[in-house]
Amino acid sequence: MPNLVLPARAMQVVNESIHLFHYFGFHTVGVDRIVKESNIPKATFYNYFHSKERFIEICLTVQKERLKEKVVLIAEYEQDLSVKEKLKKLYFLHTDLEGMYYLLFKAIFETKLSYPKAYITAVRYRTWLINEIYSQLIKLKTDATFQDAKLFLYMIEGTIFQLLSSDGVDEREKVLNCFLNAK
Repeated sequence: MPNLVLPARAMQVVNESIHLFHYFGFHTVGVDRIVKESNIPKATFYNYFHSKERFIEICLTVQKERLKEKVVLIAEYEQDLSVKEKLKKLYFLHTDLEGMYYLLFKAIFETKLSYPKAYITAVRYRTWLINEIYSQLIKLKTDATFQDAKLFLYMIEGTIFQLLSSDGVDEREKVLNCFLNAK
C-alpha cells in the first residue's frame, strides 16, 4: 500500500478502529460498530476504505509504520545506548500488551484466512523486525546468526503468550536477561 495518504477524518476512523481491533479483535468488530464508534455514516466509511478487508489492511499498515519509526529511533538514533540496552528497549516495546506490536501480533492469528492482505502486512513487519534485530545482534556478537534474530522474535512472541496466560506475574526482564547473558 504505497504512499498511504488519508484525510484527517479518515485517520480519526483508523485511530479509533486500531483501538477497537486491539481490544476486541478483527472478527468481533464489524463495520457497523466502527461507524457507530467513529460517528460517521456507513457510506462515508465505504467511500474512504471500500471494504472491511482493505480497512483492516490500512489500520495494520498505519500501525506498522508507527512501530517501525519507534524501532528505527531506538536502533539508529539513540547513540548513547549500548547494544544490549537497545535490544532491551526493542524487547519491551514489542512485549507490551498495551503497545503497538500487540495488534500486529494479534493479526497474525486472526486475519490469515479472512483478510489475507492484512495478514501479509503483519508478516512483512515480522520479517523487517527480524532484520533489525539481526543488525543489533551482530554488533553484540560477531558470530550471531539470522537464526539468533528469529529466536529473539520468538522470545518476544512467547513472552506475549506468557503474559496473556499468566496470573499477572511479569517475568519479561528475567526472560530477556537469560537470552542476553547467553550471547
